[in-house]
Amino acid sequence: MTFFSEIGRYCLMFKGMFSKPENRKVYWKEFMRQCADIGVGAIGIVAIISVFMGAVSTLQTAYQLVSPLIPLSTIAQVVRDTVILEFAPTLVCIVLAGVVGSKIASELGNMRISEQIDALEIMGINSKTYLILPKIIAALLVIPILVIIATALGIFGGRMAGSMIGIISGYTFDHGLLDGFLPYNVFFALSKAYTFAFIISSISCFYGYYVQGGSLEIGKASTKAVVVSCILILLADYMLAALLL
Repeated sequence: MTFFSEIGRYCLMFKGMFSKPENRKVYWKEFMRQCADIGVGAIGIVAIISVFMGAVSTLQTAYQLVSPLIPLSTIAQVVRDTVILEFAPTLVCIVLAGVVGSKIASELGNMRISEQIDALEIMGINSKTYLILPKIIAALLVIPILVIIATALGIFGGRMAGSMIGIISGYTFDHGLLDGFLPYNVFFALSKAYTFAFIISSISCFYGYYVQGGSLEIGKASTKAVVVSCILILLADYMLAALLL
């Protein structure tokens, strides 16, 4: 399948989701289930990565700031801006592309191979609306929340590492967090989070929904969904930085 034909099928997938309106109340349980699957299934790995990400940022920043003329509170500023602007939204979403994206692609691929999607179509149910739309909306709701949690845990991990090793006191770290803080950075991080959430969910749904073959093809579709999602996340990261910064 060529590149342009895949883009065409990707666009037609969205057209199919809204071409046959359904009763939204029918899909409430599916939406809540997807929120629970995405959030509960990924909160553990997000928490672990975020804490150690902030801790390593503090250690590396302190290692590079060797000049006595630079105040120690600068460490907190660097960790804060690094976690908010790049580590929390980008790194966490790349991890979620592997955790959440592969799960979504495998789930839809298995339903396609076992002809469950065909059964829904025969019963007159718009399978795209029922299976894809709740996943995308749930990702747009849950993944930004995970990014916010990752930001808080990343800063906490940096503070904890600095206090435990004796690099910077908790009071100095807290002072550096408030010094020169720009609220726009939070808006930029959330803009990236929503963009990456849409990429992860829609790309994974696309490759899972249109899988053909057997169990081997499901694995290939899951892998391709993760790879394409990661590439698009990095591309979108650069474009958002160029446009918004």
